[in-house]
Amino acid sequence: MQKKTKGVVISYIRYKETSIIVKIFTRELGLKSYIINGVRSSSGKSKMALYQPLTQLDLVVYDKEGAGLNRISEAKLQLPYQLIPFDFIRSGIAMFVAEVLAKSIFENYQNDQLYDFLESALAHLDSQEVKLAIYPIVFLLEMSNYLGFAPIDSASFFDEIIHEIKSQTQLISERDALDLLIRSSFSCEQTIPSSVRKVLLDHFLVFYSQHLEDSNPWKSVKVLRQLIS
Repeated sequence: MQKKTKGVVISYIRYKETSIIVKIFTRELGLKSYIINGVRSSSGKSKMALYQPLTQLDLVVYDKEGAGLNRISEAKLQLPYQLIPFDFIRSGIAMFVAEVLAKSIFENYQNDQLYDFLESALAHLDSQEVKLAIYPIVFLLEMSNYLGFAPIDSASFFDEIIHEIKSQTQLISERDALDLLIRSSFSCEQTIPSSVRKVLLDHFLVFYSQHLEDSNPWKSVKVLRQLIS
């Protein structure tokens, strides 16, 4: 059966000589895997550019219940980014966002509210108004609302990762910063020192790893730290 849906590309892997298997988080169907034949050949009808991480697509897909791999009938670019592909910092943050999604969303998981948040968050990252220094932390904070484990306040957050706390002096600054971000989200106007942002990001990664029960290292964080230090 063919179905229309919007989707955000999460990742892809090469398959055989000219094909790929791409994971797409769709609004109506959840996270699905699709095989795209011939896309890596010069004569392929589909374009690899459509399947880069975080590309937003309008799709017509074949959806067969119980199938591990489905196929795409039509794929069109829904929203071309104006800044993300041409800005090193935005591109690095986008790479981090894609990794967060890959770790957080499992096959067939459907959540239209999370999808709508992701659309909005990516549009914000692509805007001139975005505050890039706080974006990764606020993204993790806001996404945890849709995943079901958002902290109510800074106290509840640090209670969960108390074993990671090494400095009580640093903890006071982190708590103040987190309470500020909980209140103001992406619109935060106050400057948060880089030393506080660095440790708070590290603690959020621990927080996510605990809730997702995923102990694998975060691959994109090293680059991210260099970009927003």
